[in-house]
Amino acid sequence: MQHFIAIADLSRAEIEALLDSALKLKRERAKGGNKPILKGKTLGMIFQKPSLRTRVSFEMGMRHLGGDALYLSPAEIGLGGRESVPDVARVLSGYVDGIMARVFDHQHVLTLAEWSRAPVINGLSDYNHPCQALGDIFTVMERRKKLEGLTFSYVGDGNNVATSLIHICAKLGIHFRIGTPADYELPAPVVVKAREFAAVSGSQIFETIDPHEAARGADVIYTDVWTSMGQEAETEKRKAAFPPYQVNEALVKLAKPDVLVMHCLPAHRGQEITDEVADGPNSILFPQAENRMHAQKAILLTLLGKEEGGKMKKEKGKSRPPRATKAKRKSKTGKR
Repeated sequence: MQHFIAIADLSRAEIEALLDSALKLKRERAKGGNKPILKGKTLGMIFQKPSLRTRVSFEMGMRHLGGDALYLSPAEIGLGGRESVPDVARVLSGYVDGIMARVFDHQHVLTLAEWSRAPVINGLSDYNHPCQALGDIFTVMERRKKLEGLTFSYVGDGNNVATSLIHICAKLGIHFRIGTPADYELPAPVVVKAREFAAVSGSQIFETIDPHEAARGADVIYTDVWTSMGQEAETEKRKAAFPPYQVNEALVKLAKPDVLVMHCLPAHRGQEITDEVADGPNSILFPQAENRMHAQKAILLTLLGKEEGGKMKKEKGKSRPPRATKAKRKSKTGKR
């Protein structure tokens, strides 16, 4: 694994290795701290979109592993505007050991990976959110003895978060249901790719416009905001379309009694999720948020570090690495 761009790029074995590493790192941290395996390493963090969880989890993850993180605001770089993306990649990869980018346009992440001599991590793009999905499945793994065969139900907007979730579930043999309003479904190429993965793993993919059908008998119910950053012009239209997809007590009762309720945050309480559910006995919203850090430490360690007894390090950089695989996508602005 040279970069971490999309869940679809990873094999099942690579995903499972990351999950195992996250668990090991979390347990190690609880026993007194992680080993400073990334001492002397620095992660450059490019932000076009603000974020509480992404910034803090990556920054603290690097500190826990003995390294440093450098925050770069939108004004400091002007990615693709003030300075071309290839130029940013070539300059920044001469200074740091890894690059994390949280952007609007997925092509910017692909171009960074194409030109960077350092590993590139997708901290979010309009196409997908692989860091979020890895942390989410790690959270489910902690609470269930076996992932394969679980039913994971996503209710709401078919956005970038849903893209990564359907792909990771399909890779791992988790049945995935998604309930969205008409016109807000996942892009067809995303679902086609998920079905290809599911054919190998035994996962079942089910799409519906009925949120109750999606939630019935679920092991996990997941939701996200109705209107993401960059979609503000659609706010009123979305407010009219999404109320039936609210995750409330009535919807949760359709799932299994021990259903896990998840949300990638920030939540617009009273819209996509109610207070009663977000703060209720089935909610794992805040352990889920914490686990972003442990999952991202696993990514950082895999790309930038070494483990005792064997190497887990980045491939030697080239002046111009091969082009990262372009993901077919429907244009969406996606999550913050």
